[in-house]
Amino acid sequence: MASDNSIWLLTNARSGSNSAQAIGLIEEQCDRHGFCIERKICFPDEDLPTAADLDRAGTTRLAIFTGDGTLNAAITSLYGWGGAIAVLPGGTMNLLSKRLHGVDASLEDIIARMASGAAKRVRPQITRCAAGDALAGLLVGPGTSWAGVRESMRDFDIAGIAEGTSEAIADITGESMVRCLEPDRGRSEGYPLIELSPGHRGMHVDAFHAEGTGEVLSQSLALLKRNFREGPHTRLGLLDEVTLETVDGSPLPILIDGEPAELGSRAQFTMASCEVDLLATHHGY
Repeated sequence: MASDNSIWLLTNARSGSNSAQAIGLIEEQCDRHGFCIERKICFPDEDLPTAADLDRAGTTRLAIFTGDGTLNAAITSLYGWGGAIAVLPGGTMNLLSKRLHGVDASLEDIIARMASGAAKRVRPQITRCAAGDALAGLLVGPGTSWAGVRESMRDFDIAGIAEGTSEAIADITGESMVRCLEPDRGRSEGYPLIELSPGHRGMHVDAFHAEGTGEVLSQSLALLKRNFREGPHTRLGLLDEVTLETVDGSPLPILIDGEPAELGSRAQFTMASCEVDLLATHHGY
């Protein structure tokens, strides 16, 4: 039976911050603050832990040090588990970690807060659609094609970068735009990208546009960097539910916490609560 201060640690070597040095820092900080890492799991070489795995070991706390995509897969697969999940900033954007711990919280800060008892179990609001739940953010529209360019850059695939960039620019300036149908907000001709960001009071719905050479370049750079709000955009509202559709009737390409998926030409997105406890340490949560 694991002790009260024991944890399992899930990592992903392909995530943005998962260096051996960073994992060593987690181990050092856990040891310093009295946490015992009973088991380390390196995804995808090893399977994601299941609720049965954790319960069988008597573990009530799982720390996840990965990017938002793996976090999503691990957390949603543990819906219904009675333990608590500690999200650590182990990716590139770390959007979920920032939601739970604050924008500037470091690994050291988070582990120290947990050790001092300054963490509470929460079930944050998420965005839900037929393709899954977004814990950090959901992107809808042809602008999501920039995700493929980023993957090519990470793999140093020069040909893929060149081809993907050309296609992505064509996508955000083409005719297959996405618009807000219900409620009726924004332009009827649609946008290349709409972002749905879950928060305490609803979904922030932001529409990104690319008109003229300057906006195309600005938007392309923002999408490539994943700093979407640096690109030209318009706030469409703070909503509990929204229906989006493509202008031309084609399928809706989406990114759920950075992972690609596809919906029909019209889809509903709603607010829901995460179905497993996460640990939050931010004083304003």
